[in-house]
Amino acid sequence: MNARPSSHKLSRMAWTAAGGIALGLGVIGIVLPVLPTTPLLILAAFCFGKGSPRLRTWLMEHQTFGGPLRDWSEQGAIRPRHKFMACFTMGLVLTVSIVASLSPMIIMIQAIAMGGAALFILTRPNGD
Repeated sequence: MNARPSSHKLSRMAWTAAGGIALGLGVIGIVLPVLPTTPLLILAAFCFGKGSPRLRTWLMEHQTFGGPLRDWSEQGAIRPRHKFMACFTMGLVLTVSIVASLSPMIIMIQAIAMGGAALFILTRPNGD
């Protein structure tokens, strides 16, 4: 019997570990607005789908996270409440940067990046 795990098993373990890291960071993002919770949870679901279908199912059926993940997975949709929270947070970060007198170049880069992200978010269909 071969003592080394197969490359398929190692791949599944790596995908599952990546999903766990993304999930952990997403949960931290709930209280730390610098980390984008929803994209990290979408990444976790994707990684779990490759590494552990059981964990993906658990995440997709989770009482708190499941609904928004299913909205995205099935319709590419984002719930209006989450659109508002994302855009509000981006606006708040930009405002803090301006008040903190960051360099105009940094503020311009932030405004362009966050403006693009906000445009993407606001043009997605509304979830349930």
